[in-house]
Amino acid sequence: MKPSKNIFQPGQNCWVKSTADFSTPLIDCANYYKALHSAIVKASHSIFIVGWDIDSRIRLLRGEDEKQSKAPSVISDLLEWKAKQNPDINIYLLRWDSSLAFFSQREMWAKEVWDENTPDNVQAELDDSIPLGGSQHQKVVVIDDEVVFSGGMDVSTNRWDTREHPVVSSERHGPDGEYGPLHDVQMVSSGPVVKDFAKLARWRWQRVANTSPVDIREKPVNSNNDELPSTWPDGFPPMFKNVECALARTIPFMDDVKPAQEVRHMLLDLISEAESFIYIENQFTARIEIAEALNKQLKLKPDLSVIIVSSFEPKGKFECEAFWATRREFKAVVEEGIDSQRVKLTYSSIQDMQGRTAYKRIHSKVMTIDDKYLVIGSSNLSNRSMTLDTEIDTILFGNSEDNKAMIAHVRDDLLAEHTGRTLEEVAELLAKSAESGAEQLPVEALMHGQLAHGYVLTEVRDEIFTQTSTDNMYRALSDPEEPLISLPTLGGGVIPARNPRRRSIMMLIALVFVSIFAGLLFWASQSIEWLSSESISAFLEKSRGTYFALPTVLLVYVVGGLLFFPVTVLSLAVAAIFGPIWGPIYGIMGALLSSAILFAIGKVAGNAGLRKMGGPKVATIDEKLKRSGIVGVAAIRMLPVAPFSLVNLVAGISSVGIAQFLVGTFLGMFPPMIAKGLVGDSIAQIWQNPSVATISYLAIGIVLWGLLIWGSQKFARYYQLKKQQSGESTNTSTPDMNEPSNDGEKCTA
Repeated sequence: MKPSKNIFQPGQNCWVKSTADFSTPLIDCANYYKALHSAIVKASHSIFIVGWDIDSRIRLLRGEDEKQSKAPSVISDLLEWKAKQNPDINIYLLRWDSSLAFFSQREMWAKEVWDENTPDNVQAELDDSIPLGGSQHQKVVVIDDEVVFSGGMDVSTNRWDTREHPVVSSERHGPDGEYGPLHDVQMVSSGPVVKDFAKLARWRWQRVANTSPVDIREKPVNSNNDELPSTWPDGFPPMFKNVECALARTIPFMDDVKPAQEVRHMLLDLISEAESFIYIENQFTARIEIAEALNKQLKLKPDLSVIIVSSFEPKGKFECEAFWATRREFKAVVEEGIDSQRVKLTYSSIQDMQGRTAYKRIHSKVMTIDDKYLVIGSSNLSNRSMTLDTEIDTILFGNSEDNKAMIAHVRDDLLAEHTGRTLEEVAELLAKSAESGAEQLPVEALMHGQLAHGYVLTEVRDEIFTQTSTDNMYRALSDPEEPLISLPTLGGGVIPARNPRRRSIMMLIALVFVSIFAGLLFWASQSIEWLSSESISAFLEKSRGTYFALPTVLLVYVVGGLLFFPVTVLSLAVAAIFGPIWGPIYGIMGALLSSAILFAIGKVAGNAGLRKMGGPKVATIDEKLKRSGIVGVAAIRMLPVAPFSLVNLVAGISSVGIAQFLVGTFLGMFPPMIAKGLVGDSIAQIWQNPSVATISYLAIGIVLWGLLIWGSQKFARYYQLKKQQSGESTNTSTPDMNEPSNDGEKCTA
């Protein structure tokens, strides 16, 4: 029987309708990353990556695939390798700029990392044009304008997993440690539909970048539609051939851009086409309009069944009260007046032979309507995905018996993964359900009879997480339909405020911290009576000539260091009280102890993630400081370029070793401290017994202090120059002809 005509209506429920010569779903991230790696290696003209995130640290290959690959596995290394291998290729990376909600999950200096580590033919931009509250949620990769990857997956942290989804996996490791099983779906396609994705990627790029991307590559005249394109990934044969498809978008109101809600209209139209079985897997089910459409169609079609697969537990309070609370309402709306055996909202979980339980996190956005339509996209069943985020869904139509069979195959394959069954078992169960009609519904058959220690589907019970299902603050912030803030225009209208730029957020955070710190120091200086040079001198004076002299000095230096008290004032005070011999000795011991403690605090802060906030340019300076070693630290100590305590903290955050740091501190501080001892003692002597001799000592001490600072500058410059000349002679003496030229690499100030 010839399939019916599709429902695609450009301008209403889709952006364009097109055709894919070939198309194959890529289920779970291990498959997607492997396919993406293969296509990038084959690229010769252009690569566009548009995503919610593009993390430079992600390994695309694992295990034997990684060991046997001649190309790098890490995405940043791979693109650098490809760009140097082929200087004529153009690579464009467009990532959503930022959001405070995801600051801890995302690479802090994403653009700078790409700019620093890749040649000029790799360009990276951050998209800050999305309205406040929304996100750039399209996930698209276009290779040579002949292959496109689209769906629910980014090149991001906490995404990689295999189809087996083991309870424990050493490869599932993210910024916060090991994460649990995660399921997602992407799709690779070729043919005319790629040109539409190519236009979308270029439009997105030109909205935020100062450069124009290369023109769309025209298809070679002698190309054959029956042959796979050269960049088609190895190991992933096409499932769909010559399949009719449509692209549906969500585009929010951005500047003068016309909004689009094609995804919303497409999903509603698709649901109204269902006759027997709707299968959905989605990260969120929070759009009540979709629940109402499902309930309406269930009542209109007595033979229709619906099964929805989502996640078990929420991540954090916002997700719980914004999406899990709404899921309770969604579930109630879908089930209203319907036999409970016809519709189930479920999660997939497993308990292995060791008794360990794992709940599969669903990140995919998939829907099948009977065997007629297959949706693989980026859109969640949420308010924001229908109106506020940028989204792109691909809808395949079963325009032939083979393509209809493939839609059913993809659905059954996904159900097999979630229920611990084989593909054949799922197909057989659904076939029996279709034959028996209402006697054995698909939902009931799939919910029972799974093998022990395999994945099973269980109906959600969200009341264990939240008791509310009404509108609340969390939903308004996490799943809005409109921009959180709109600004009036001179013409009397409104324009949505943009998400704040990442740089603006970081500058604001830094300003807040600096203001708080400065305020605390000012408060301490005004409120703490003993935090003054007079009080400290009096405190030290009491210990002079006793066994507690050294412990007292050490305590003063440690407390003073923690409170950022000027070390010069401390050194002069110690010298004035303990004299030109014991003063510098006590002082250097106190300075070293204070330095070590603050260094340790900095090291803990750096390991906790503060180091990466500095960005690649700071990392470059850090590397230079590390290479300069003891002499570099000594030079910094001699030169009054930064507060003593701040240098200690920054050194701890940096890569400088504790031994290098303390030796450099000793060499850099002890000579000036001797000079300060003369100055400090002379000041005390002048105060007690002014004479030519005491005034002369003071003058000599000041001159010596200045000479030591001047000499340290000269020595540091001389040392750095000699080291640089030595490095240059080493680099130019034996050039490696196999190394690529640096002519195409970016220059940085």
